[in-house]
Amino acid sequence: MTFLKKNYGWIIVTILAILPMFILSNMFKIDTSNGFVLTLAENGGKEGMSTLEMLYHITGEFSIRWMTAVLTCTPFFILFGIHNLFVRQAMGIATAVWSLLHFVIFIWAEGFSETFTQFNYIAGFIAVLILIPLLFTSNRKWMKKLKRTWKKLQSLAYLAIILSLLHVAILEKTWIIYAVIVGIGFIIRIPSVKEKIMSRRKNKTQAA
Repeated sequence: MTFLKKNYGWIIVTILAILPMFILSNMFKIDTSNGFVLTLAENGGKEGMSTLEMLYHITGEFSIRWMTAVLTCTPFFILFGIHNLFVRQAMGIATAVWSLLHFVIFIWAEGFSETFTQFNYIAGFIAVLILIPLLFTSNRKWMKKLKRTWKKLQSLAYLAIILSLLHVAILEKTWIIYAVIVGIGFIIRIPSVKEKIMSRRKNKTQAA
């Protein structure tokens, strides 16, 4: 029970990150009659998409959603005073895993060389490269090892989200909502705005 009390937020994020994987698993067929053969299910896609296109779409959507969620953690703390570093780390891991899945499926569909043919692909590729070190250092062990450098390294997530938004915008996907959420988050982070919000929150708490 003690473990659940300390880590319930991390567990919830992990469950939410894993659940969509079951949707993806339905798009694959496993044949063990002649060894182990993994193939895509026929008619696994919807809305006129092939199964591979649907896989690409779903993984891309979840990677940008989780990335946006990570960047709302600090504004959420400023607004409500609630902060859990390990929940944020779990969100960061979910972001990196979904982004890597998205990139692997892109390579499967288009080939690695296609990565360098368009600016939006290059932007997405750089974002994935940034997320890889963030994935492997999103734990307590690396926090202790890197100390102040850890925060600087994690701040690269801002660059990753900007590149990801460029990637999605150029593809003419529904990126506006993510840009608005991230933009509001950056406004809340402005020192003068942040101080006013936190001061009002503190006064309300004292009055209560």
